[in-house]
Amino acid sequence: MRAAQGVGLIRPNEGKDRMTKIAVIGAGLIGRSWSIVFARAGFDVSLWDPAPQAVPAGLHYIAERLPELLDAGLLPEPPAAIMRRIHPAASLSDAVAGAEYVQENGPERVADKQALFAELDRTAPRDTILASSSSGIPASAFTENLAGRARCLIAHPVNPPYLVPLVELCPAPWTDPAVVERTRMLMSHAGQVPATVAKEVQGFALNRLQGALLAEAFRLVADGVISPADLDATVKHGLGLRWSFMGPFETIDLNAPGGLADYCERYGPLYADLQKQMKPRKWTPKLIAELEAARREELPRNLHAVRQEWRDRRLMGLLAHKATQPE
Repeated sequence: MRAAQGVGLIRPNEGKDRMTKIAVIGAGLIGRSWSIVFARAGFDVSLWDPAPQAVPAGLHYIAERLPELLDAGLLPEPPAAIMRRIHPAASLSDAVAGAEYVQENGPERVADKQALFAELDRTAPRDTILASSSSGIPASAFTENLAGRARCLIAHPVNPPYLVPLVELCPAPWTDPAVVERTRMLMSHAGQVPATVAKEVQGFALNRLQGALLAEAFRLVADGVISPADLDATVKHGLGLRWSFMGPFETIDLNAPGGLADYCERYGPLYADLQKQMKPRKWTPKLIAELEAARREELPRNLHAVRQEWRDRRLMGLLAHKATQPE
C-alpha cells in the first residue's frame, strides 16, 4: 500500500512532524517544482539560486502554475496562500538558516556538487538533512570528505515532481539510516511517494527501468519490427494504462489465475528466450536521426512547447483522478 496520501488530498500543516522550513537550492525547473511541492503541503520554503534572475523567474513560473493546479483540484487552498510560503533568499547561508531540510538542484556535475555540498555542510545547521535531486550521480561521489556526510543522501524526483509524486531516496554508504527515515516521513507528509534505493547503482531504479524499456524500443524500431508511432501506442494504450496504477510485479501477479508464481511457470521460458535476444545495441546517429524525423512528423518543432503543456494538463487530470481512488 502506498505510504503517502494522494496529492489532491493534502491539507496544509497536517502531520508535518516537527519540520517547518525547507531550503530549495537552485531555482530551475526542478527547484521551482520542489518549491510547489513543499509550499503546497504547508511548509515554509526558502528559495535561492546563484544566478540573479533565476529566483524571480522561478517565482513567476510558480505563480502561473498554481491557478492551473487549483482548477485541477490539486491545491488545498488559494494560490496566494501558497505563494506567501515561498521566500526568496539573498544568499545560500540565508536560505539554509533555520532550515531542517535542504533540497539541492544544482548542475549535474560532480565538481559542482562537491563545491555546493561543502558549502551546505559548512553553513547549514548541524541537524539539517542535505539532499540532492541528482538523477544519476550517487551521493558518495560528492559527500565522502564532508564532516557531516552522514546527513547527506539523494532525493531524486520525477520531472515535474509537483505532478509526478515518486521520489527515489538513495543513501551513500555512510548515510545515517535515521536520515533516510526522516526524509521518507517528510516526503510522505509533502504528498510525495518515497521509494528507497538501498544500494548505490548508476541511474538508481527509475532510470534503469526506463533504460531497459528504451533499449528494447530502439531495438524494435531499428529492426523494422514496429514503427515509432505504433511503439508509442503500444506503451501508452497498453502497458502504460496498467502501469499508471500497478507496478510490474503486481501486474503479473494479477495476470495469472494462480498469481505471480503461476505466471512465472507459464511465461518464464518465453521471457528467458526474449532476454537472450535482447543484446545491448548502440543508439547510432542514423537511428537517432530516423526517430527524430518520425517524431517531428508527428509533432512539428514549433508545437513542442504546446505539447509539453498538454502533457502537464493530462498529468494533472490523472493525478486528480488517482487522488480520489482507493488503493
